Amino acid sequence: MKVEILNIFIRENFEQFILGLKAVEIVHQWGDASVGKVGGKIFAIYNIWNEKDEWQIAFKCSDMSFEILPNLKGIKKAKYLARAKWVAISPNSELNQEDIKQYIIEAHQIIAKKLSKAKRKKLDL
Repeated sequence: MKVEILNIFIRENFEQFILGLKAVEIVHQWGDASVGKVGGKIFAIYNIWNEKDEWQIAFKCSDMSFEILPNLKGIKKAKYLARAKWVAISPNSELNQEDIKQYIIEAHQIIAKKLSKAKRKKLDL
């Protein structure tokens, strides 16, 4: 039996994946971006970030990941969000789909931990 891996760079798949994380909502803002939020705070974005009109995924990352990831092919510091330690990944990056999903899960956790204790309790995080 062959297991199909959903391409995270297709909007519907991106949205389906992040909606599977706890207490997530998707907001469509900034033109046509799909913005993943937890507790009202952004952790991942699906949008066109470059001059090639190429859909990319951007997400918050840890300090260490922010230093390492932009050195890989197809990954750069995210436009407008680099000072907050975000990266943007294009479909031709060196990372495989499962690695990208793990980084998105980590982004969700980073942002969720920054929410107030009361908000985390309300969202059951």
